[in-house]
Amino acid sequence: MSSGEELHAAVHAWIEADPDDHDRLELVSLLANNDNEELDRRFSSPLHFGTAGLRGPLEAGPSGMNRLSVRKATQGVASWLHELGPEAAVRGVVVGRDARHGSEIFNREVVSVLLGAGIAVYEMPGPLPTPLVAFGVRELGASAGIMITASHNPPKDNGYKLYDANGAQIIPPVDSIVERYASVALAPELGETSSPLHHQLDEAIVERYLERMVSRFALSQPSDLAICYTPFHGVGGNTMAALLDAVGFTNVCRVAEQFIPDPDFPTLSFPNPEEPGALDVALACAKRHDCDLVLANDPDADRLGAAVRARDGSYRVLRGDEIGWLLAQALLRWGVDVSSVFATSIVSSSLLQRMAAAADIPFATTLTGFKWISRAGWERERTLAFGYEEALGYAVDDAVADKDGMSAGAALARFAEELRRENKSLLDEIDHLESHFGVHAVESLSVRVEGPSGHETITRAIDALLDNAPRELGGIAVNKVIDLSAGYDGLPPTDGVVLHLGTSGRVTVRPSGTEPKVKIYGEIVSDSCSLEDLPSLRANARANLANVLGSTRERLVELLPAVEAK
Repeated sequence: MSSGEELHAAVHAWIEADPDDHDRLELVSLLANNDNEELDRRFSSPLHFGTAGLRGPLEAGPSGMNRLSVRKATQGVASWLHELGPEAAVRGVVVGRDARHGSEIFNREVVSVLLGAGIAVYEMPGPLPTPLVAFGVRELGASAGIMITASHNPPKDNGYKLYDANGAQIIPPVDSIVERYASVALAPELGETSSPLHHQLDEAIVERYLERMVSRFALSQPSDLAICYTPFHGVGGNTMAALLDAVGFTNVCRVAEQFIPDPDFPTLSFPNPEEPGALDVALACAKRHDCDLVLANDPDADRLGAAVRARDGSYRVLRGDEIGWLLAQALLRWGVDVSSVFATSIVSSSLLQRMAAAADIPFATTLTGFKWISRAGWERERTLAFGYEEALGYAVDDAVADKDGMSAGAALARFAEELRRENKSLLDEIDHLESHFGVHAVESLSVRVEGPSGHETITRAIDALLDNAPRELGGIAVNKVIDLSAGYDGLPPTDGVVLHLGTSGRVTVRPSGTEPKVKIYGEIVSDSCSLEDLPSLRANARANLANVLGSTRERLVELLPAVEAK
């Protein structure tokens, strides 16, 4: 049978199994129009559990998020849990969703499939932040958690996060086990919410989360620190507002036009607080209301962006690493158990390691993604006191074994208030840290690769970069090349290359886990210095970093067309 015949057979089989009328008609139309190129795109690259679970566009076929792909993934989860034994089914699965297009119906599919498979379900009371599912798994002693969300992706996307019994996102080999079962899944038996296995959670689960975080981050007395907060049209608004109020902040301004969930994200070109300009609406609100601090959660509230008002009245948007340094410093001030662990990923700043060493706190470097960061201390039977990655993800309390933008926001606001009482600011604290530990200029950029073979092109480009590594970047010699696919320093193998620049820094190149693009992370480091010398050292480091990143990008752009042509 020819490849075309095989493709059409796969499409017909999918249509027969698909429960959604609209999706079936979409595929039937593609068949009728002989659009084999589009059909091949949809059927040649099915969704896989990547850095943050399944994630893809809302469209029919295996490459998209749709009712059938969600059913199959959930059947894979059910078979994995049954493989673990009958107790796993009894302990059940916490199921939650955000407010994106498709999330409610995908949530219903997950619940129905699990109930039909004889697995208990603890369903969240409505669209709520992702960290509450991670919290709920631990709090309720469940076997797993499923969250329907695409986090900060564009409106056309949705996704599926899977947590294990530890409340952390799954890692190998569980992802492969679930995918193997999903790939052979037949029509599922669907259950009803009238089943005794179905448990509808109420707001008590949110209250328990709030109680935990208030016990950690409550102020000693109420504060009128002027805070501007935005949930980016996502589901974090009410929970984060309640948390800030409960820990003692009485002067919180909400960004009204972004506070109500809206899956189209109408005021944002891209609903990610990392993106340039993403905080513009919040900054305008902060200026109108004379706010000291801006806090922003992404649409599922697992990330935190922030901006601080400087002494001249302007606002400075903090980089992800800077927020990480500040949160680490705050936790050290409040007391950290020396038997716990600080952790960050291979693409984040190395300053945290210096901070941990100075405080005699064990430190771990992990692969990219919180599924690895959350586990940083477990092999050593330690808890994670603090973990972060530069992409605005922070874990400040081990009750949530994932990144949590809400508790991180409460912790950052508390630290800002404590510094204000000392006539200092978060910006002053960053100056102190970099003068003491050295300037750490950090930045990242991306090279997007379009087309159906984007991921394969990226893989080949990274292989070519490894085979033809540059001898220098931006005028700085490359003294060591590390192939991450071979494993490095005890880490599991992963796609990527690290180019060390001696004592000056490093560049890490890796494929994005959620989008068809190559990500380049750079860091330029200097020695400690006086506060007076800090501005000039920063300017020099950032100039060097810009040259290094520019050289790396040029090299990749040279490689991508050449690799594509092979």
